[in-house]
Amino acid sequence: MLAIPIIFMNLLQVAYQLTDAFWVGRLGADAVASVSVSFPITFLLISIITGFTIAGSSLVAQYAGAHNHKKVNHVTAQTFILVTFASIIFGVVGWFLSPFLLQLMYVSPKVSGNALRFLRVLFLGLPFMFGFAVFQSVMRGVGQVKIPMIIILGTTTLNFLLDPLFIFGWRNIPAFGVSGAAMATFGTQTLAALIGLFLLLRGTFSIRISFSDFIPDIPFIKKLFFLGLPASLEQSIRSLGILTMTFLVTSFGTITTAVYGVGSNILQVIIIPALGLSMASSVLVGHNIGAGKMKRAHDTAVLGASISFVFLSLVGIIVFIFAPHLVRFFVPNDSEVVQQGAVFVRIMALSFGFLGVQMSLSGVFRASGNMTIPLLFSVISLWVLQFPIAYILSKHTTLHEVGIWWAFPVSYILTALLTVIWFLRGDWKHRRLINEEEATEVLVENTIR
Repeated sequence: MLAIPIIFMNLLQVAYQLTDAFWVGRLGADAVASVSVSFPITFLLISIITGFTIAGSSLVAQYAGAHNHKKVNHVTAQTFILVTFASIIFGVVGWFLSPFLLQLMYVSPKVSGNALRFLRVLFLGLPFMFGFAVFQSVMRGVGQVKIPMIIILGTTTLNFLLDPLFIFGWRNIPAFGVSGAAMATFGTQTLAALIGLFLLLRGTFSIRISFSDFIPDIPFIKKLFFLGLPASLEQSIRSLGILTMTFLVTSFGTITTAVYGVGSNILQVIIIPALGLSMASSVLVGHNIGAGKMKRAHDTAVLGASISFVFLSLVGIIVFIFAPHLVRFFVPNDSEVVQQGAVFVRIMALSFGFLGVQMSLSGVFRASGNMTIPLLFSVISLWVLQFPIAYILSKHTTLHEVGIWWAFPVSYILTALLTVIWFLRGDWKHRRLINEEEATEVLVENTIR
């Protein structure tokens, strides 16, 4: 019951990108390629900040399990301070470095102009994007997942209506092309962030922060920073892997770049159920660790990983069968992209279950406060396995760009096996983010009341 709203909420979040891809796809392969090369750069800065929201969510879950509501409120406000400050810095850096990064990627002139405009609008919206990300993470930490889902449902619907207006124009609204999609997303994510902040200040749902909670607690912010740093590095390594893979993909031309963008969009949709189960498991594992119930934490982790494997394997079979139709949804008027995209999707599809297991168990490690192990597995998956295999198969065999596609299932399967082995070792059970005194103090207070 906890996973279902999270899954739906994540589907709606991806719908932001899918809506952009759907409408931009009507502009042709060049427009799709401009968004495809923009995504890894944006995702890099997003990933750096996401690690700190993960740390905040893990702390909130354990304090909620220990029934320490004062600490829950404190963590929420301090996470807002850290994330807002970081997002402003990275937004400014991203704005100025965008042209340089596009040049580094050897993006063709007919693609780079749209990509630059798209990127810069998104960088302006980073503080609002992450303001809502903090709201989501802390609400998820206390088990309140329906309200963020409702907010995203409203803003996604609004984004779907605004996208064609800003992309193609209508009456007095000029046609902004590719950058119009970014403008629509900027506006709706700003609205979502303001609603989330209002609800936290109002205190309707388990968390109630006041303006006094926003007084910077420097020692705690340092603790939050160093707790979130491994998760931030993990997310950054993933995005750097995507960025590096994009360098490799773009060397094969616009068609292959468009195929990679479309395949990545499909992959994002497919892994949403696994991500939802991972987040739900993480919340419940964190609550049970906070309450000292380690057997329930273990059982929850096993159940989440098992469901992820079975469900995503079944989804992979369906995707394998209908791959051409899925690709055609994004690029309906380019038969070459559809043909090559179907090959990419089918090569990945049958390994989706292994990806689900790895994601689910990584969420368990983070919930226990062990952020280093998911970081290590990300390094192995992307830099030891995926990119080297993709480079060798594409540049030194007759597979060419198809060699890139085969690197995905190989890395998914091997990384999942490593993750399961480490989980069975049981080292994660000995980690706890909150100390015994904090939990005992609250238990005594509740008993007296």
